[in-house]
Amino acid sequence: MIVDCAIYRNGRRTEGPEDFSDALDEARATGDAFLWVGMHEPTAKEFDHVRSEFGLHALAVEDALTAHQRPKLEVYDDSLFVVLKPVQYDDATDTVTTGELMVFIGDSFVVTVRHGEGSPLAAVRRRLEHEPDVLRHGPTAVLYAVSDAVVDHYIDVAAELQSDLEELEAEVFAPNSLDTKNTAARIYGFKRQVLEFRRATSPLLQPMDRLAFGEVPFVHEHSQPFFRDVADHLTKANEYIEGLDRLLSDALAAHLAQMGVRQNDDMRKISAWAAMAAVPTMVAGIYGMNFDDMPELKQTWGYPLVLLVMVGACLGLHRMFKRRGWL
Repeated sequence: MIVDCAIYRNGRRTEGPEDFSDALDEARATGDAFLWVGMHEPTAKEFDHVRSEFGLHALAVEDALTAHQRPKLEVYDDSLFVVLKPVQYDDATDTVTTGELMVFIGDSFVVTVRHGEGSPLAAVRRRLEHEPDVLRHGPTAVLYAVSDAVVDHYIDVAAELQSDLEELEAEVFAPNSLDTKNTAARIYGFKRQVLEFRRATSPLLQPMDRLAFGEVPFVHEHSQPFFRDVADHLTKANEYIEGLDRLLSDALAAHLAQMGVRQNDDMRKISAWAAMAAVPTMVAGIYGMNFDDMPELKQTWGYPLVLLVMVGACLGLHRMFKRRGWL
Protein backbone atom coordinates (compact mmCIF):
# COMPACT_ATOMS: atom_id res chain seq x y z
CA MET A 1 0.00 0.00 0.00
CA ILE A 2 1.02 3.65 -0.40
CA VAL A 3 2.18 5.02 2.95
CA ASP A 4 2.98 8.58 1.89
CA CYS A 5 3.18 10.67 -1.27
CA ALA A 6 4.28 14.29 -1.52
CA ILE A 7 6.01 16.83 -3.73
CA TYR A 8 9.08 18.57 -2.30
CA ARG A 9 9.92 21.97 -3.76
CA ASN A 10 13.00 23.91 -2.58
CA GLY A 11 13.30 21.54 0.37
CA ARG A 12 9.70 22.10 1.51
CA ARG A 13 6.82 19.65 1.41
CA THR A 14 3.86 20.69 -0.72
CA GLU A 15 0.66 18.87 -1.47
CA GLY A 16 0.19 17.89 -5.08
CA PRO A 17 -2.32 16.05 -7.26
CA GLU A 18 -3.35 12.56 -6.14
CA ASP A 19 -2.62 11.08 -9.56
CA PHE A 20 1.03 10.05 -9.91
CA SER A 21 1.28 11.21 -13.49
CA ASP A 22 -0.07 14.69 -12.72
CA ALA A 23 2.08 14.99 -9.60
CA LEU A 24 5.20 13.97 -11.53
CA ASP A 25 4.44 16.44 -14.33
CA GLU A 26 4.01 19.19 -11.75
CA ALA A 27 7.32 18.29 -10.07
CA ARG A 28 9.14 18.32 -13.41
CA ALA A 29 7.52 21.54 -14.59
CA THR A 30 9.63 23.87 -12.45
CA GLY A 31 12.81 21.79 -12.28
CA ASP A 32 13.32 22.48 -8.57
CA ALA A 33 10.95 19.83 -7.19
CA PHE A 34 10.61 16.06 -6.96
CA LEU A 35 7.95 13.53 -6.02
CA TRP A 36 8.55 11.04 -3.18
CA VAL A 37 6.24 8.01 -3.02
CA GLY A 38 6.58 5.60 -0.08
CA MET A 39 5.10 2.09 -0.25
CA HIS A 40 4.91 -0.82 2.21
CA GLU A 41 4.77 -4.38 0.86
CA PRO A 42 2.75 -3.48 -2.25
CA THR A 43 0.87 -6.07 -4.25
CA ALA A 44 1.60 -6.63 -7.92
CA LYS A 45 -1.59 -4.80 -8.86
CA GLU A 46 -0.75 -1.78 -6.67
CA PHE A 47 2.80 -1.58 -7.98
CA ASP A 48 1.81 -1.99 -11.62
CA HIS A 49 0.31 1.50 -11.64
CA VAL A 50 3.50 2.94 -10.12
CA ARG A 51 5.63 1.06 -12.65
CA SER A 52 3.72 2.37 -15.63
CA GLU A 53 3.64 5.99 -14.40
CA PHE A 54 7.34 6.19 -13.52
CA GLY A 55 8.66 3.92 -16.27
CA LEU A 56 10.42 1.52 -13.92
CA HIS A 57 12.35 -1.40 -15.37
CA ALA A 58 10.56 -4.76 -15.26
CA LEU A 59 13.48 -6.57 -13.62
CA ALA A 60 13.74 -3.98 -10.85
CA VAL A 61 9.97 -4.16 -10.31
CA GLU A 62 10.18 -7.95 -10.01
CA ASP A 63 12.91 -7.61 -7.38
CA ALA A 64 10.92 -5.01 -5.47
CA LEU A 65 7.84 -7.24 -5.34
CA THR A 66 9.61 -10.53 -4.66
CA ALA A 67 11.98 -9.17 -1.99
CA HIS A 68 14.64 -11.50 -0.52
CA GLN A 69 17.33 -9.64 -2.48
CA ARG A 70 20.95 -8.99 -1.65
CA PRO A 71 21.99 -5.35 -1.16
CA LYS A 72 22.87 -4.00 -4.60
CA LEU A 73 22.81 -1.05 -6.97
CA GLU A 74 21.44 -1.39 -10.51
CA VAL A 75 21.49 1.32 -13.18
CA TYR A 76 18.73 1.27 -15.82
CA ASP A 77 17.94 3.67 -18.65
CA ASP A 78 15.28 5.64 -16.79
CA SER A 79 16.04 4.95 -13.14
CA LEU A 80 18.48 3.89 -10.47
CA PHE A 81 17.57 0.90 -8.25
CA VAL A 82 19.14 0.39 -4.81
CA VAL A 83 18.44 -2.44 -2.34
CA LEU A 84 19.23 -2.00 1.36
CA LYS A 85 18.65 -4.41 4.25
CA PRO A 86 17.78 -2.70 7.55
CA VAL A 87 18.58 -4.78 10.64
CA GLN A 88 16.87 -5.09 14.02
CA TYR A 89 18.12 -6.92 17.12
CA ASP A 90 15.82 -8.42 19.76
CA ASP A 91 17.82 -8.49 22.97
CA ALA A 92 15.27 -10.72 24.72
CA THR A 93 15.66 -13.55 22.20
CA ASP A 94 19.17 -12.72 20.92
CA THR A 95 17.80 -12.66 17.38
CA VAL A 96 18.83 -10.55 14.38
CA THR A 97 16.03 -9.87 11.90
CA THR A 98 16.41 -8.13 8.54
CA GLY A 99 13.92 -6.20 6.46
CA GLU A 100 14.28 -4.96 2.90
CA LEU A 101 14.22 -1.45 1.53
CA MET A 102 14.21 -0.68 -2.19
CA VAL A 103 14.82 2.81 -3.56
CA PHE A 104 14.02 3.86 -7.13
CA ILE A 105 15.49 7.19 -8.26
CA GLY A 106 14.77 8.86 -11.56
CA ASP A 107 14.12 12.21 -13.15
CA SER A 108 12.41 14.22 -10.36
CA PHE A 109 11.07 11.22 -8.44
CA VAL A 110 11.88 8.80 -5.63
CA VAL A 111 9.94 5.61 -4.95
CA THR A 112 10.73 3.70 -1.75
CA VAL A 113 9.39 0.18 -1.16
CA ARG A 114 9.59 -1.33 2.31
CA HIS A 115 9.34 -5.01 3.30
CA GLY A 116 9.29 -6.04 6.96
CA GLU A 117 9.36 -3.84 10.03
CA GLY A 118 13.09 -3.08 10.29
CA SER A 119 12.96 0.17 8.32
CA PRO A 120 13.78 3.78 9.27
CA LEU A 121 11.77 5.43 6.47
CA ALA A 122 9.21 7.28 8.59
CA ALA A 123 11.90 8.74 10.82
CA VAL A 124 14.05 9.64 7.79
CA ARG A 125 11.18 11.47 6.09
CA ARG A 126 10.41 13.45 9.27
CA ARG A 127 14.07 14.35 9.74
CA LEU A 128 14.51 15.46 6.15
CA GLU A 129 11.39 17.61 6.29
CA HIS A 130 13.06 19.50 9.15
CA GLU A 131 16.26 19.90 7.09
CA PRO A 132 15.23 21.77 3.92
CA ASP A 133 18.84 22.60 3.04
CA VAL A 134 19.53 18.89 2.62
CA LEU A 135 16.23 18.13 0.91
CA ARG A 136 16.94 20.78 -1.75
CA HIS A 137 19.45 18.38 -3.31
CA GLY A 138 16.53 16.35 -4.62
CA PRO A 139 16.19 12.56 -4.86
CA THR A 140 19.89 12.13 -4.05
CA ALA A 141 19.23 13.57 -0.58
CA VAL A 142 16.62 10.89 0.06
CA LEU A 143 18.96 8.09 -1.03
CA TYR A 144 21.74 9.49 1.13
CA ALA A 145 19.50 9.96 4.20
CA VAL A 146 18.02 6.46 3.92
CA SER A 147 21.44 4.85 3.43
CA ASP A 148 22.93 6.82 6.30
CA ALA A 149 20.10 5.83 8.66
CA VAL A 150 20.37 2.14 7.74
CA VAL A 151 24.17 2.02 8.09
CA ASP A 152 24.24 4.00 11.35
CA HIS A 153 21.76 1.52 12.82
CA TYR A 154 24.15 -1.28 11.83
CA ILE A 155 26.67 0.17 14.28
CA ASP A 156 24.02 0.40 17.01
CA VAL A 157 23.05 -3.24 16.51
CA ALA A 158 26.72 -4.28 16.49
CA ALA A 159 27.19 -2.53 19.84
CA GLU A 160 24.22 -4.44 21.29
CA LEU A 161 25.67 -7.70 19.99
CA GLN A 162 29.02 -6.80 21.56
CA SER A 163 27.35 -6.26 24.93
CA ASP A 164 25.65 -9.66 24.81
CA LEU A 165 28.87 -11.28 23.63
CA GLU A 166 30.68 -9.98 26.70
CA GLU A 167 28.05 -11.67 28.88
CA LEU A 168 28.52 -14.88 26.90
CA GLU A 169 32.31 -14.71 27.33
CA ALA A 170 31.86 -14.29 31.09
CA GLU A 171 29.70 -17.42 31.08
CA VAL A 172 32.26 -19.38 29.06
CA PHE A 173 35.14 -18.50 31.39
CA ALA A 174 33.16 -18.80 34.63
CA PRO A 175 35.10 -21.18 36.93
CA ASN A 176 32.00 -23.08 38.10
CA SER A 177 30.07 -23.20 34.85
CA LEU A 178 28.35 -26.58 34.61
CA ASP A 179 25.83 -26.09 31.80
CA THR A 180 28.34 -26.73 29.04
CA LYS A 181 25.81 -28.03 26.51
CA ASN A 182 23.69 -24.86 26.74
CA THR A 183 26.78 -22.65 26.49
CA ALA A 184 27.93 -24.32 23.27
CA ALA A 185 24.42 -23.99 21.83
CA ARG A 186 24.31 -20.28 22.72
CA ILE A 187 27.69 -19.65 21.07
CA TYR A 188 26.59 -21.44 17.91
CA GLY A 189 23.25 -19.59 17.88
CA PHE A 190 25.04 -16.28 18.40
CA LYS A 191 27.35 -17.10 15.50
CA ARG A 192 24.34 -17.68 13.25
CA GLN A 193 22.95 -14.25 14.17
CA VAL A 194 26.27 -12.61 13.30
CA LEU A 195 26.23 -14.44 9.96
CA GLU A 196 22.72 -13.11 9.30
CA PHE A 197 23.97 -9.63 10.15
CA ARG A 198 26.94 -9.99 7.79
CA ARG A 199 24.64 -10.95 4.91
CA ALA A 200 23.05 -7.52 5.23
CA THR A 201 26.23 -5.45 5.53
CA SER A 202 28.98 -7.06 3.43
CA PRO A 203 27.26 -6.93 -0.02
CA LEU A 204 26.47 -3.24 0.54
CA LEU A 205 30.14 -2.23 0.36
CA GLN A 206 30.33 -2.29 -3.43
CA PRO A 207 27.17 -0.16 -4.02
CA MET A 208 28.35 2.43 -1.48
CA ASP A 209 31.78 2.55 -3.10
CA ARG A 210 30.16 3.19 -6.49
CA LEU A 211 28.09 6.02 -5.04
CA ALA A 212 31.08 7.44 -3.17
CA PHE A 213 33.76 7.21 -5.84
CA GLY A 214 32.06 6.69 -9.19
CA GLU A 215 29.73 8.59 -11.47
CA VAL A 216 26.24 7.17 -11.07
CA PRO A 217 23.28 8.45 -13.13
CA PHE A 218 20.48 10.30 -11.31
CA VAL A 219 22.82 11.03 -8.38
CA HIS A 220 23.87 14.63 -7.69
CA GLU A 221 27.47 15.24 -8.76
CA HIS A 222 28.39 16.94 -5.46
CA SER A 223 27.01 14.16 -3.27
CA GLN A 224 30.09 11.94 -3.28
CA PRO A 225 31.52 13.27 0.04
CA PHE A 226 28.24 12.35 1.77
CA PHE A 227 28.26 8.82 0.39
CA ARG A 228 31.93 8.50 1.32
CA ASP A 229 30.88 9.19 4.89
CA VAL A 230 28.25 6.44 4.65
CA ALA A 231 30.83 4.06 3.12
CA ASP A 232 33.21 4.85 5.98
CA HIS A 233 30.55 4.02 8.57
CA LEU A 234 29.71 0.84 6.67
CA THR A 235 33.37 -0.22 6.73
CA LYS A 236 33.41 0.40 10.47
CA ALA A 237 30.29 -1.74 10.91
CA ASN A 238 31.80 -4.58 8.85
CA GLU A 239 35.01 -4.47 10.87
CA TYR A 240 32.90 -4.58 14.01
CA ILE A 241 31.05 -7.66 12.73
CA GLU A 242 34.26 -9.42 11.68
CA GLY A 243 35.63 -8.79 15.18
CA LEU A 244 32.49 -10.30 16.71
CA ASP A 245 32.80 -13.36 14.48
CA ARG A 246 36.44 -13.88 15.45
CA LEU A 247 35.63 -13.48 19.15
CA LEU A 248 32.85 -16.04 18.84
CA SER A 249 35.18 -18.49 17.12
CA ASP A 250 37.76 -17.96 19.86
CA ALA A 251 35.09 -18.33 22.57
CA LEU A 252 33.87 -21.58 21.01
CA ALA A 253 37.45 -22.91 20.76
CA ALA A 254 38.12 -21.90 24.38
CA HIS A 255 34.88 -23.56 25.50
CA LEU A 256 35.76 -26.80 23.72
CA ALA A 257 39.27 -26.70 25.20
CA GLN A 258 37.80 -26.18 28.67
CA MET A 259 35.50 -29.16 28.15
CA GLY A 260 38.54 -31.27 27.16
CA VAL A 261 40.48 -30.12 30.24
CA ARG A 262 37.52 -30.89 32.50
CA GLN A 263 37.13 -34.33 30.95
CA ASN A 264 40.84 -35.02 31.48
CA ASP A 265 40.53 -33.81 35.06
CA ASP A 266 37.53 -36.05 35.63
CA MET A 267 39.38 -39.00 34.12
CA ARG A 268 42.35 -38.38 36.44
CA LYS A 269 40.06 -38.33 39.45
CA ILE A 270 38.30 -41.50 38.36
CA SER A 271 41.66 -43.20 37.73
CA ALA A 272 42.97 -42.09 41.14
CA TRP A 273 39.95 -43.43 43.01
CA ALA A 274 40.06 -46.64 40.95
CA ALA A 275 43.74 -47.09 41.86
CA MET A 276 42.97 -46.63 45.57
CA ALA A 277 40.09 -49.10 45.33
CA ALA A 278 42.29 -51.62 43.51
CA VAL A 279 44.72 -52.08 46.48
CA PRO A 280 42.19 -53.37 49.05
CA THR A 281 40.47 -55.32 46.27
CA MET A 282 43.75 -57.04 45.42
CA VAL A 283 44.58 -57.85 49.06
CA ALA A 284 41.06 -59.07 49.77
CA GLY A 285 41.18 -61.12 46.56
CA ILE A 286 44.44 -62.81 47.60
CA TYR A 287 43.13 -63.72 51.04
CA GLY A 288 39.87 -64.85 49.52
CA MET A 289 41.63 -67.72 47.74
CA ASN A 290 40.87 -71.21 49.16
CA PHE A 291 44.36 -72.33 50.22
CA ASP A 292 45.12 -73.95 53.57
CA ASP A 293 48.71 -72.71 53.89
CA MET A 294 48.68 -68.92 53.75
CA PRO A 295 50.62 -66.46 55.97
CA GLU A 296 48.87 -64.99 59.02
CA LEU A 297 45.73 -67.07 58.54
CA LYS A 298 46.04 -68.56 62.02
CA GLN A 299 47.36 -65.39 63.68
CA THR A 300 45.07 -63.28 65.84
CA TRP A 301 46.68 -60.08 64.56
CA GLY A 302 46.50 -61.15 60.90
CA TYR A 303 43.12 -59.59 60.14
CA PRO A 304 43.91 -56.19 61.76
CA LEU A 305 47.30 -56.21 60.02
CA VAL A 306 45.75 -56.73 56.61
CA LEU A 307 43.24 -53.94 57.25
CA LEU A 308 46.05 -51.65 58.37
CA VAL A 309 48.02 -52.44 55.19
CA MET A 310 44.95 -51.65 53.08
CA VAL A 311 44.29 -48.35 54.83
CA GLY A 312 47.96 -47.38 54.74
CA ALA A 313 48.29 -48.14 51.04
CA CYS A 314 45.14 -46.15 50.25
CA LEU A 315 46.30 -43.17 52.34
CA GLY A 316 49.68 -43.25 50.61
CA LEU A 317 48.08 -43.28 47.16
CA HIS A 318 45.68 -40.51 48.16
CA ARG A 319 48.57 -38.34 49.35
CA MET A 320 50.52 -38.97 46.12
CA PHE A 321 47.56 -38.19 43.86
CA LYS A 322 46.74 -35.09 45.87
CA ARG A 323 50.29 -33.82 45.48
CA ARG A 324 50.14 -34.33 41.72
CA GLY A 325 46.80 -32.54 41.40
CA TRP A 326 44.76 -35.57 40.44
CA LEU A 327 42.41 -35.14 43.39
